[in-house]
Amino acid sequence: MAANATDLVIFDCDGVLVDSEPISISVLVEALAAAGVAMSEAEAHERFLGRSLKSMSEILHDDYGLAVDAAFLETMRKALYARFRSELQPIDGVAETVDRLGIAHCVASSSQPERIRLSLSVTGLIDRFEPNIFSASMVTHGKPAPDLFLHASASMGITPGRCVVVEDSPAGIMAAKSAGMRVVAFTGGSHARTPQHREALMALGPDALFDDMRELLQFVRNEKGGGKEH
Repeated sequence: MAANATDLVIFDCDGVLVDSEPISISVLVEALAAAGVAMSEAEAHERFLGRSLKSMSEILHDDYGLAVDAAFLETMRKALYARFRSELQPIDGVAETVDRLGIAHCVASSSQPERIRLSLSVTGLIDRFEPNIFSASMVTHGKPAPDLFLHASASMGITPGRCVVVEDSPAGIMAAKSAGMRVVAFTGGSHARTPQHREALMALGPDALFDDMRELLQFVRNEKGGGKEH
């Protein structure tokens, strides 16, 4: 990874800070089945991983003829939040890694602010990020557009070229690269360990790919001699 100075680390939330993706996909598939749309978890993962609620709703409308209304979203939200409160776990090693960063950091997620804060609260991470939590609901276009990451870096007062983004999804990697930021692909979440997922991320040309969150430190601690190739 290039030895550019890093002044800000931007973390995605789902699948990067918290191991939420298997729960989210399970709840989504159940909600779709109840609405008459049969979809496997593998297909849902491929179509919706890393995308905003708005983007997901547009895909469901355009490709499956499903109008995502308030009742559908509320039913899915209640089921998801209940499972988060009982099942959600932080990514292994993330708390100690954030504590050792020594530079500015924030969250930029496709999820709604309420969901981000719930995820971080039940996993004990909220105090490490509040108030620097940014949601796709704050910008016009969600990932894979660069808007969210550019909004986060501007809000934090850091130029894009001095940011490193930690992402687990193709949409997120594309968004970071479009924003002119370095991006490292994290494959330590329980949804991201298949060869197919790793290959999909590598095909997009991230600056590095890693599966242990503790390894992140080597990519951002470059003020003492540069980043480490990986």
